[in-house]
Amino acid sequence: MPSIETRASWAIAFTVLAVMSFAFGAPFVTVVALKPIAAELGSARTVPALGYSLAWFGSAVGGIAMGRIADVVGTRWTMAFGAAMIGVGLAIASTAHSPWLLWLGHGVFVGVLGIGGINAPGYVYVSRWFDRHRGAALALISSGQYVAGALWPSIFERGISVFGWRETMLAFGVTVATVVTPLALFALRTPPETVQPVAAAGSRGTATVLGLPPNLVLALLAVAAFMCCVPMAMPQSHLVAYCSDIGIPASQGAAMLSVLLGCAFFSRQMWGWISDRIGGLRTILCGSIAQFIAMAGFLAIHNEPGLFAVSTFFGLGFAGMIPAYVLAVRQLFPAAEASWRVPTVLLFSGSGMATGGWLAGYLYDHFGFYGVAFATGMAFNLGNLIVIGALVFRYQGLFRPGLAGAAGN
Repeated sequence: MPSIETRASWAIAFTVLAVMSFAFGAPFVTVVALKPIAAELGSARTVPALGYSLAWFGSAVGGIAMGRIADVVGTRWTMAFGAAMIGVGLAIASTAHSPWLLWLGHGVFVGVLGIGGINAPGYVYVSRWFDRHRGAALALISSGQYVAGALWPSIFERGISVFGWRETMLAFGVTVATVVTPLALFALRTPPETVQPVAAAGSRGTATVLGLPPNLVLALLAVAAFMCCVPMAMPQSHLVAYCSDIGIPASQGAAMLSVLLGCAFFSRQMWGWISDRIGGLRTILCGSIAQFIAMAGFLAIHNEPGLFAVSTFFGLGFAGMIPAYVLAVRQLFPAAEASWRVPTVLLFSGSGMATGGWLAGYLYDHFGFYGVAFATGMAFNLGNLIVIGALVFRYQGLFRPGLAGAAGN
């Protein structure tokens, strides 16, 4: 069978990467401005941390509905709408003089309607342009978060110090709406993959995945995604504030965050290449081990050179896991089920990101330092290793070509 991949496939992938690089910049305004927002809205870091978390949780929840809508109206429309809603959400949040408007802007508009219309539909959309290099393509577009993290925090830090967090937030919202909306409308096209109706896929009857009921495997992947993303979010959402607490200037903390996410971008491309060869499940396991080691480094090291080194390793290690979950779903389940199975797993991964960002702020407010938060993150990471390790064990022992959705679905 001839491949569906063409040069147009990669052009689409890079376009979606650009869209995500802008969209995922929105929550980072709050990350960089965590301390000034907390000081202005009531001193507790839980307040802005919850705004960041609600953006992630909202995007995860919104992704399920938006994935179904994208199947009907097309992904370019959900992406264009999402970009406009990010602009609205940041505009609302920039006017906040109480926590509620900050949370509303981030949770509903930036999250549910904004990134929700871009992230999960984008994964499914790009996966339908590829069959031979699907893992590499998914790794590329998922790097939008890290392009955003490498590019925007230092710019935000400068804007916040000169103009204030409100003005910086509003300016970025306008930028996203005016740049991404026309890009999505005019650059995205109908994918070449032919998807059979869901009803046809249902004829499999009692077919299993890895020797287990299909929905049980999906549930285990979802739980694992939640547990790996709780620690994943903690350094990303609190590194700037953590550095400031231990005497490292905020500008250096923002640079450290950019290094972390910049390394994540480049390593994600490496993990995409690896995942096309070893599969999604094994890639998740390798990334989870690396993330556990890096979290131990954040717990143990408290000086600037050491934290730069740990941030680099953290970025290099964990970056391949999220696209590997999407790849695992596409390898284990029929293509017709991707529009709901992929967003379901991303709901749990996004919920884990939301929980991790909020939980680290809550534990800091309660204990007065971040050590307990990092240790808690390691405990969640250990749970992820247990679940994914069990799935990999079953994969190696039971997987045969053609069993319940072999690679290439």
